[in-house]
Amino acid sequence: MDRLHAPWRIDYLKAEPESGCVLCNAIGRGDDRAALVLHRGENAFVIMNKYPYTNGHLMVAPYAHLGDLQAIVPAVWTEVMELCQLCCRALAIASRPHGFNLGLNIGRVAGAGVENHLHMHVVPRWNGDVNFMPVLADARVISQHIEETYDELAKVFLELTE
Repeated sequence: MDRLHAPWRIDYLKAEPESGCVLCNAIGRGDDRAALVLHRGENAFVIMNKYPYTNGHLMVAPYAHLGDLQAIVPAVWTEVMELCQLCCRALAIASRPHGFNLGLNIGRVAGAGVENHLHMHVVPRWNGDVNFMPVLADARVISQHIEETYDELAKVFLELTE
């Protein structure tokens, strides 16, 4: 039997479930690296997905805790989309993906893990990145430690926004 090692996941397995909104908690934490916040805009921010589909899986969310797409005013939605563009530029530099998936899950039945705080997913994709692991083992292989990915992306975000 083959074994996959992901020792950083033990913190997740041992941790008590987080109370409140994980996105609101992250922006209020005060330590952006620990919270995986890569960029703060005027109305929205960029955060790494702590449990990514692929390396560099990012999320863009408004600061406002809103679960209804109709409640987001145009200026905030515009900034969310501009930050999605920034994410794609940063990921293109840092990771050289072959493409991207962008998506918004509204409601639990649509796959929203954070149900009442809208956020856009920006997922880098590579040719051949869907291998046998998700199909046969119901597992994804993330090939880089999340803190290493954060450090690389934080540097690129800084360069792009200076």
